[in-house]
Amino acid sequence: MVKWMAVACVGVWAAGCTSELTPTNAKLEKGLNAYFEGHNECLFPAGQSFPYEVSPAPGAKEKVKQFDAMKDAGLLTEVADLGMHVERYSLSPLGERVAPRFCYGHKVVTSVDGFSAPVKKDGVLETTVNYHATMEDVPVWAKTDALKAAFPTMAADISGAVEGQMVMATAGVGWQVR
Repeated sequence: MVKWMAVACVGVWAAGCTSELTPTNAKLEKGLNAYFEGHNECLFPAGQSFPYEVSPAPGAKEKVKQFDAMKDAGLLTEVADLGMHVERYSLSPLGERVAPRFCYGHKVVTSVDGFSAPVKKDGVLETTVNYHATMEDVPVWAKTDALKAAFPTMAADISGAVEGQMVMATAGVGWQVR
């Protein structure tokens, strides 16, 4: 009987069915929150250098709208045109503190709504997780109506609970975003 139980335990371990590898809402939420804690959402994920000049070309209207909204929120100042037909923006003192990416908070998972059956891929178990999250640590400047209108993704992110989906994986050390 003891020999049979040992064989069964080895079989379960080899199949990757240990409780450590079994995904649960709590384990997945913990892994998602650990990831999001270190990953802020930003207006310019790759960063933006200043001063920045925008010509009045038809394709530049969106950029002018965004930078004017940032100016209204106190992040930028605008240098007078001086006859060059160019909008020139520089950082304000507040903008200097949050540039170059202008991050507006990080997500906090409020619920894991479901996940796919784990499959082995590249030597690890992988699952796709559906969740709801809200934004935390949203600065006052991000809440202005003009900025929300100019940056619709940010507006949606900070408006309340948002749905999301992430691929997570484990190699026996906890579920992490892949």
